[in-house]
Amino acid sequence: MTLSRRDFVKRGLRAAAAAVGAPGLARAALAGGPPGKRLVVVFLRGAIDGLNVVVPHGDPGYYALRPSIAVPRDQVLDLDGCFGLHPALASLAPLYRGGHLALVHAAGSPDPTRSHFDAQDYMESGTPGVKSTPDGWLDRCGRRVGCGAAPLCAVSAGSTVPRILAGPGGSFALGTGTRGGRDAREEQAVRAMYERSLDAPLREEARQAFLASARLGALEGAGAPPPGGGGALGQALPRLARLLRADPGIRLAFADAGGWDHHVNEGGAEGQLANRLRELAGALERFWEGLGDAAGETVLVALSEFGRTARENGSRGTDHGHGNVMLVLGGPVRGGAVYGRWPGLAPEQLHEGRDLAVTTDFRLVLAEVVDRHLGCDRVDAVFPGYAPGPAGYLGLLG
Repeated sequence: MTLSRRDFVKRGLRAAAAAVGAPGLARAALAGGPPGKRLVVVFLRGAIDGLNVVVPHGDPGYYALRPSIAVPRDQVLDLDGCFGLHPALASLAPLYRGGHLALVHAAGSPDPTRSHFDAQDYMESGTPGVKSTPDGWLDRCGRRVGCGAAPLCAVSAGSTVPRILAGPGGSFALGTGTRGGRDAREEQAVRAMYERSLDAPLREEARQAFLASARLGALEGAGAPPPGGGGALGQALPRLARLLRADPGIRLAFADAGGWDHHVNEGGAEGQLANRLRELAGALERFWEGLGDAAGETVLVALSEFGRTARENGSRGTDHGHGNVMLVLGGPVRGGAVYGRWPGLAPEQLHEGRDLAVTTDFRLVLAEVVDRHLGCDRVDAVFPGYAPGPAGYLGLLG
């Protein structure tokens, strides 16, 4: 993706606003807007092995293809007689059985690329197979739900604005938080630099950026710090939950974490993947607990760029595949079910003879959330060229 000069300046501006903290605006910025529906997207970068996340223990092909890394039947947390959770995800079982967590198997992109870079770009742009899309689908979604008028409406837990939020809609990278203790002269100098600009749109962008930074500083300065946990998501998701609970004006949020590319010694019930799944489960559990009353207005979708090969490789790992699993968590979610059509793991059922086939386009899951949860009925404006229609939805939301 090529950044325009204005986009480059805008990103630098948001970083500068976060750096100085803009403490003088904190009280005014806390006003917020009316409560709204929220969407949180979690990207698991590196291609998580969905077959060992939601285990198809009822499919004999699973154990035939994975003699050393399959999760033993007696350790799978059975969900419905066919699928079960990896034992490292035990803390998510109550959310599933309580009707707040849904799983979508054999989901993914219709584009067959096995390139991490391309697949991530397609999922974040929302246009599989098209590399020229300039903005991210979450930015387009934000513009449809009115984020452009709010100083802190779309946020990313990282230190930079990600591809999925790139575009003119405006978003804020939280980074490590504001540093309100900076010298007042430094704050004044940074603000004055933008206020003197002859570029009127840039001056307005500066005003919005400093308002966003002020609101963030005020929100995070009140009360105890959010509970921490293992890994990047263990830090990011509880923080996002706290912000969503405190500020009803935040409508969209994003977090990501890498480290899911297990070509060697992936492990089964224990091992590398199991350790990462414990971190993920803990982060999601703390996120849910931290939402409090905001849980009823919030939907979280976790996805990865593609799945792993159905057959384990010679290094007791898995290589780049195709179909995968998506997690959907939230108060409005009709959980307690595994959605999507299972294609099977018999040799003739595998994609290109090696991968779990994709039977649910990842955009279908997101389109239902964007439409029925956020109220954006122009799905084709969020995902250009894709308009499945409500009749095609999976029924994930109550």
